[in-house]
Amino acid sequence: MRLPDGFLDELRARTPLSAIVGRRVKLARSGRHWKGCCPFHNEKSPSFYVYEDGYHCFGCGEHGDAVGFLMKSQGLQFRDAVDLLAAEAGMDVPKPTAEAAEVEQRRLDLHAVLEAAAALYQRRLHAREGARALSYLHDRGLTDDTIARFGLGWSGEGRGGLAPALAASDIDVPMLVEAGLMRESDDGRAPYELFFNRVMFPIRDRRGRVISFGGRILGDGQPKYVNGPETPLFSKRRTLYGLDLAREAARKGAAIVAVEGYMDVIALHQAGFHGALAPLGTALTEEQLAEMWKLSPVPILSFDGDAAGQRAALRVADVALPALTPERSLRLVRLPAGEDPDTVVRKHGPAKFQDYLDLSSPLSSALFGLMQEGVPNTPEGRAGLRTRLEAAASRVADKALSSEIRSALLDQFFAARQKPARVQTSFARRDRFGTPLKPPPAFTRPIPGAEAASSERARALVAILLRHPFLLPEIEEAFGGLDLPDALATLRSAILHWSAAAQVLDSKALITHLHEVGMAAQAAHTLSASPVPLPVCASEAAMPAEAAAGWWHFFGLMDPGRLENEVANASLAFAQRADAASQRRLVALCTARDALRGGRIGWDETGADDG
Repeated sequence: MRLPDGFLDELRARTPLSAIVGRRVKLARSGRHWKGCCPFHNEKSPSFYVYEDGYHCFGCGEHGDAVGFLMKSQGLQFRDAVDLLAAEAGMDVPKPTAEAAEVEQRRLDLHAVLEAAAALYQRRLHAREGARALSYLHDRGLTDDTIARFGLGWSGEGRGGLAPALAASDIDVPMLVEAGLMRESDDGRAPYELFFNRVMFPIRDRRGRVISFGGRILGDGQPKYVNGPETPLFSKRRTLYGLDLAREAARKGAAIVAVEGYMDVIALHQAGFHGALAPLGTALTEEQLAEMWKLSPVPILSFDGDAAGQRAALRVADVALPALTPERSLRLVRLPAGEDPDTVVRKHGPAKFQDYLDLSSPLSSALFGLMQEGVPNTPEGRAGLRTRLEAAASRVADKALSSEIRSALLDQFFAARQKPARVQTSFARRDRFGTPLKPPPAFTRPIPGAEAASSERARALVAILLRHPFLLPEIEEAFGGLDLPDALATLRSAILHWSAAAQVLDSKALITHLHEVGMAAQAAHTLSASPVPLPVCASEAAMPAEAAAGWWHFFGLMDPGRLENEVANASLAFAQRADAASQRRLVALCTARDALRGGRIGWDETGADDG
């Protein structure tokens, strides 16, 4: 008997493919995926990639799922491989009964019913009767290609036309009811159509098969959106709109972005954000978060900036906290009040929405802001907030992560209590007659010429690397592309040549190497206090994070446009990998960028901290 697709889908979902493959192949992380040397042909460099639901070798072309891997690697028959995986997943393989065969056939029939309905709705959209619906979609900024890619359609003006239209395909009313397209009447009358006078949005499963529909009414009727009911194919809490397309995009490195509605997803895809998906009119569920984590270790959740968006973000945090791990988290972005992803990309363009994604916050940071909002600044209010923050952290099952999140939340809590710096106004210094004294004149540092300033910035940038060469792997490409004075450019070449072969990126080893290749004088001049003292971040005592942020600061002063690009790339890398290295790089870049945007030096070019 052919095994039901539903059983095989569930088996694949419960089977961590990387664990299965990892028993025979040494795998290493590659972004959100894994890679290793192919077990099916002799290769020296890895070209075998393992995704959450399949593998592919770019060398020999072998590909498949967990069942296929066991068949190929262990010489098992299909049923034997399924039995082995099912035993590990704690699942019972369906028995070959007539009833099971009938259930599976019904599932196949329902897929066919829904595909036929989708084709009918699409034909109606492009016929004369769908002109108003097509005009609506065009007015929302959608192109014909986008409309076709998402299979959008038109239900028709009134009820009564669906069953006759599909009867020619041997689809009867009971099948339409079971597929969720018609509904039984409570008063004994004939079943009636669920969707009419609505723009139709096919809802697809992760494999791209239509499993239900959503419909948006044209005009002022209520409810504005209607989703199909629960069926043997469709479970609202387990389904994400756009999952099939986002799944493919995630394999190509796209960030996974969860938004609130159909049109948000479609608008973002059209604008180039192919990892966009959405729940179906409800708050994100545990099952939907699990699906998203299969695609990305740190998906981004986008919420509207109004009160409803805040409540939605808090509900997601409540669901997500118990499931967080060091390898699996979330980032949150709140749009301005009155904006949603659709309006942002239509009014301001894709770059503006990318700016919002770049400013997304880790869940712990966002959670503090959400929970603090509206809390009165009284002892009672602060005490209640602290209790709720600690309770939220305690809900994280991973003990080490729970402790770190608690510390992060309390750090923000205590930082928010700090009083602003005192400003002398009514308590200004006065002379013996009671007249306020004028403040002493502020010290004004002489401003060097543009060329000299540029040269000193370049010297500081190279000096930081001489003292902290551990930064080289992170900044090598950016460093190599800078326009430096000739002497520093020569020194740069020597530094990069050394780093390519060095076993340990140590300052003393680097200085020794420069002495050996006859560049001791250039190194000494770069590290000297003349003509301008070096910044604190170029000193041996500087902390690693301070050195990194300082380097990017001077880089941004020399090339602001490239600094913005580096921030965008680092944001994407962190969204994909969510490891400590990518986080450190992003924090350093954002610190430097924010200081420059705010007009702050941050790392004083005379060696004195601006404080």
